[in-house]
Amino acid sequence: MSLSSKLTKVVSVAAAATLLLAGCTSTAGGSSNAAPLKKEDLVFVCSVINTTNPYFAANIEGCQTLGEKLGIPVEIVDAQGSSQTEISKIQAILAKGKKAVVFVNTVASSDAPVIVDAVKAAGGYVTIWWNKPDELNPADIGNNFVAFQKHSGVDSGKCTASMLSQAIGEEGGIIALPGVEDSTTSQTRVAGLKEELATNFPNVKVLDIRPSNWDPQLAYKNSKDLIAKYGDQIKGVWTADDGMQIGAMQAFEEAGLLDKVKFVSDGLYPPTVEAMKAHKGNDAIVGETFHRGYMASAIGLYTAYLAATGEIDPSTLPAEKRDSMFKISCVTPDNIDEFLKWDSDVSGWVDTLIANGPWDTEPVPLVAGGPEVIKPEYK
Repeated sequence: MSLSSKLTKVVSVAAAATLLLAGCTSTAGGSSNAAPLKKEDLVFVCSVINTTNPYFAANIEGCQTLGEKLGIPVEIVDAQGSSQTEISKIQAILAKGKKAVVFVNTVASSDAPVIVDAVKAAGGYVTIWWNKPDELNPADIGNNFVAFQKHSGVDSGKCTASMLSQAIGEEGGIIALPGVEDSTTSQTRVAGLKEELATNFPNVKVLDIRPSNWDPQLAYKNSKDLIAKYGDQIKGVWTADDGMQIGAMQAFEEAGLLDKVKFVSDGLYPPTVEAMKAHKGNDAIVGETFHRGYMASAIGLYTAYLAATGEIDPSTLPAEKRDSMFKISCVTPDNIDEFLKWDSDVSGWVDTLIANGPWDTEPVPLVAGGPEVIKPEYK
């Protein structure tokens, strides 16, 4: 475990102790027969890792759009990449008195128990997206931890690994830039990469793996280091999200190698769309996955809202609706236009979400239950 991961866990444990002491006598909202909350007493809370990554900016857009539709105020938490900041800002909102309906894109998996306990103690309702410890099961906590939701990281890693391998001729060296080490999202995407290569592309070799914390600048620095180390041995670059891909592509462009290397990633962010449409770097980007930050946050908040207002009783939901995986799609330069239509009408998509519910809205319906399992050989 890295020093940063250890420090994150220490911060989370310390914060947990503080929050639990503050709320240890409360059982508000913890039982399945708790009275529904009134709409006028609610506040939506949208917690994101940072506000510079396009995915997290889209998270905010989804929260704000849903809040406008339902007439509920929205508070944004910018964690600034810090577990301590994330937790303390959520705690401050919980202390204001309104009942919080919370969507959290956690900085680290170890933050989830701390946040869930704090929200439960305050009588709010929370949905966590992307990262939590596998042993933290919503059904074990009670109705206040309404659901854990994500898209399959293993499927994402397999999808992009396959497209990258085919683009480089099914042989040669690639580098990989995962996200935060203490992130099940990053871990599962890397596992999908490893499994796909081992199963279908044995002549594609990972030269190096450099965690880059979802940070374009760190990905840029790590890519420069790896270019200096491996040079033209690098035929492809796999990144766990487009923010890091943007930084990596800048490094390769400055080195005069952008048109000689292929890239894949996860998220299909606006700068990535622009690069693919412009055929940047001799069509450098050969594969992506499609899901959207505004879809994730709106689905998460709406699920928690339904629980808070008594429209659903989480204790009666099937397991896959409390630990959930939503559809993810593979995108190439040839089929990209099929997916971009959703981005032209976010408000209309949220209307459809409200009409259809959080589990049955295209293009990201519920497809499976969790937890997502990484095969031991690919950890």
